[in-house]
Amino acid sequence: MHPMSRMAAATVMSLAGLLIAQQQTPPRTGADYQARLVPVPTSDHPVMKIGTSAPDFKLKGTDGKDHTLAEFSKGKLLVVFFESVHCPVSQNYEERMRALYDEYHPKGIDFVAINPNNPAAVRLNELNYTDLTDAPGDMKIRVANRHIEWPYLYDGETQALTQKYGAIATPHVFIFDGERKLQYQGRIDDNQNEALVKVHDAHDAIEALLAGQEVAVANRPAFGCSTKWIEKSQDVQKEWAKIESEPVTLTKASVDDLKAVKENAGNKVAVVHFWSTSQKNVQESSKDLVTTWFWYANRPYQYINVNTDGAASEAKVLEILKSQHAYNTNLQIAGADLKGLGSTFDAAISPKEEFTVVIAPGGKIVYSRKGPVNIQDIRHAVLNTFPDNRAFPGQAKYWSQLKWR
Repeated sequence: MHPMSRMAAATVMSLAGLLIAQQQTPPRTGADYQARLVPVPTSDHPVMKIGTSAPDFKLKGTDGKDHTLAEFSKGKLLVVFFESVHCPVSQNYEERMRALYDEYHPKGIDFVAINPNNPAAVRLNELNYTDLTDAPGDMKIRVANRHIEWPYLYDGETQALTQKYGAIATPHVFIFDGERKLQYQGRIDDNQNEALVKVHDAHDAIEALLAGQEVAVANRPAFGCSTKWIEKSQDVQKEWAKIESEPVTLTKASVDDLKAVKENAGNKVAVVHFWSTSQKNVQESSKDLVTTWFWYANRPYQYINVNTDGAASEAKVLEILKSQHAYNTNLQIAGADLKGLGSTFDAAISPKEEFTVVIAPGGKIVYSRKGPVNIQDIRHAVLNTFPDNRAFPGQAKYWSQLKWR
């Protein structure tokens, strides 16, 4: 079998997609996707009832400080956003949250956001629309990158406050009156596709309360990514068992094979990583890239790992790959053959130095780097190259407009 044929055969089908949009046959319309984004409340996590007093809390924010309910007791109203880092729907609503904050915070309304998710309950394949996890450290990075001004608190460790609210999704908004009695809960508006929004629920609720009126519709179903409750960690364990069962292979490749890789026919974004076992800290780089493969494998994405040590190191290389469960496409080429690839990849490739490129469908290099991998930059390049998705309209705009530096 030709090496490229073996390479294609070794590419394993991706893991299942997000729980909120999972099915084998994609729905035909955006409305179908929208309907599937509504998690079903359960008796274990009932949603807070209208009229309930805001529960007290003490949670740490991305600013490193502890925050309590008393800090938000003086505003005319209190708006509580449940949002997350990893969720594409939550990401799509960040600017709409900002618009509410910019309009009403100067008018004396308090805002606070809470991340309800326990990272240990988020499957790897649920991170396929993000550059970061829901861990507190990653929350800080998102706040800095997106210049989020409202306090952003973490409840993922115990989820005690999330349980009291019964937040079923991210995003999920709760609006309290001046006495801190709940007057509205649910969605921010009626469609994650901003161009199709007809009802601005959160905005209308705030306006009604400021005018001393009752909220016309106090309960609206929240939609988005389901809250990742701690008890769901067993799903993560099942996913890892699946990953560990996947075969890890190493295929010899020629210069012509790698030229075909660079051409990147088809519709997938490709990350190609050249590395040698002699390079310092290369296993750390490889681990980050393999983890990213676990995240994005069910999107139009491929990760091609190219070892440059040659056949004499095959056993050692394969041992490293197996330790990382790298079931992606793994190729091996002799270092002496790299000279013929410089013009192909727009850079001289040396067996003594790591080299990583992100290639758009059709062969355009959209990112390249010599030296140790900067995994955030690579993820940003990939996310910014993915086409928009009917399930989460607005993602292409989100990643193209994000200011990283």
